[in-house]
Amino acid sequence: MQNLKSCLLLIAGALFSVVILTTPVPAESSLPEVPRPYPGISADDLMKMWFEVKYTTFTRDIELKGDYRLFSKKGQVIKNWRFIRSRIVLNRKSKDINYKDLIVMTSPPNVKGMGILTWTYLDTERLQDIWLWIPSLKKIRRISPGQAEGAFMGSDLTNAEVSTRKFGDETYKLTGEEKFKGYYCDFAEKNYYQGMDCYVIEAKPKNDRWYYTKRIVWIDKATGANIFEEMFDETGRKFKTIFRSYKSYTNRGYPAQIILECKNLRTGSTTVIKNDEIKFDIGLKEGLFTEKTLMRSRW
Repeated sequence: MQNLKSCLLLIAGALFSVVILTTPVPAESSLPEVPRPYPGISADDLMKMWFEVKYTTFTRDIELKGDYRLFSKKGQVIKNWRFIRSRIVLNRKSKDINYKDLIVMTSPPNVKGMGILTWTYLDTERLQDIWLWIPSLKKIRRISPGQAEGAFMGSDLTNAEVSTRKFGDETYKLTGEEKFKGYYCDFAEKNYYQGMDCYVIEAKPKNDRWYYTKRIVWIDKATGANIFEEMFDETGRKFKTIFRSYKSYTNRGYPAQIILECKNLRTGSTTVIKNDEIKFDIGLKEGLFTEKTLMRSRW
């Protein structure tokens, strides 16, 4: 059960969900501009911008469906879970809460109906509040977000990489600007972003007993999105890569993650998260993101 809790917690970071209740959407003028990099930007400001892109905090809300898949070294599908998720951003009308997430599993049958409700706060030192709904037990439980280095749903990703890592967990250094060499995505069977102008950031965890000693991160100079990163262990050996592809949505140009492909260079396995049916600013109600709604909902 503990492993299941940890797995479900992780999904709450890098994916999104669907909701029924909506409310009239105010004018776009009430929303902030989508952040973009600028000449002379510092490493810290660049990484702050990336976390805004990752969690879409410049939107009013977001709704999508997605798949999580784990492949063996030989390319066989080990796991395939389907989810729906919604996020509402409150940082422009709340002095306390940054955003709230609601995620529900829709397949396979043994996890269908399980849900995660997450509240993330403006105070980056404050831990998230996370509730887990288990339909078979008809119980809702509070979950600790402290298991950041645990495996995400038994995959090659950690909780931190999917949902709990935030600005300030690391120190950042801008090591240069260069054209990205390109990445061949096995899942999509195509090459991405060859020649893209990027900032290169070296990120080191403040926790000196962490599962990596540094990350090398490529940030798109046009959007501020993290397209690729390499992770290194205490011996200086690269042990993992993470690639992300994006698509621009709405006339405001929201960058949204479409595919994440993580390769474990130690085991040869690959984890893929694919998001689809993405919608922004549809007028989700905050009342949806409560424990009561989580328990009463049916998917």
